[in-house]
Amino acid sequence: MRNEATAAAPLVELAGVTKRYGTGTEVETEVLHGIDLVLRRGEFTALIGPSGSGKSTLLNLIGLLEPPSGGSYRLLGRETAKLSEAELTRLRGRTIGFVFQFHHLLPAFTATENVLMPGLVALGPATPERRDAARGLLAAVGLGDRLDYPPRKLSGGQQQRVAIARALALSPELVLADEPTGNLDTHSADDIFALMRAFNRERGTAFLVVTHDPRLAARCDRVVELVDGRIAADRPNDAARPR
Repeated sequence: MRNEATAAAPLVELAGVTKRYGTGTEVETEVLHGIDLVLRRGEFTALIGPSGSGKSTLLNLIGLLEPPSGGSYRLLGRETAKLSEAELTRLRGRTIGFVFQFHHLLPAFTATENVLMPGLVALGPATPERRDAARGLLAAVGLGDRLDYPPRKLSGGQQQRVAIARALALSPELVLADEPTGNLDTHSADDIFALMRAFNRERGTAFLVVTHDPRLAARCDRVVELVDGRIAADRPNDAARPR
């Protein structure tokens, strides 16, 4: 159990973060301009903004998939610029889960095997305990009767449920979700959002969710708006918080 000081400490701290592409060339472009952002444990945050505003780039930086060009990024209090590639990989694997608009499931493997993949990469061969945990996650997302189904035998909404279970396989502190409902119909999108919200409330997992759907953003605890690579607004949504 975490003590109160640890629980209150920021999970993600960005200070003056910039991101440039094509540095030193004629087509050098700065996509993010001095981003200041703090995410805390257990928060459920929407990241909104027009296409091309830098939302996916910001998610990639927070997810340690790309380094910032400038500024400071601290994850769990550790300055990421000072970490080796191996240290970054370990920190990412143990701290962050990912859900994307397109589920990126491996077609040759079953639902259970797909959920086990993060553990295989980070920890080696699956133990009976991790296999049981994967099945438990699939049951929790409503797929207890689809454990051995390959992705081709699952609907789009079911495939995204597997992706959510996979993102939670190693009990990460933070899940980054990039348009996780953007490829689904309204009913399936609502179901997927409700699942993420349930894991957030029951397990204390923090979520940062990119969405273009104002209905879903209105149900998040906090809304961060990105416009032209800058944070244009960062507001709490008290109406969405549990009473």
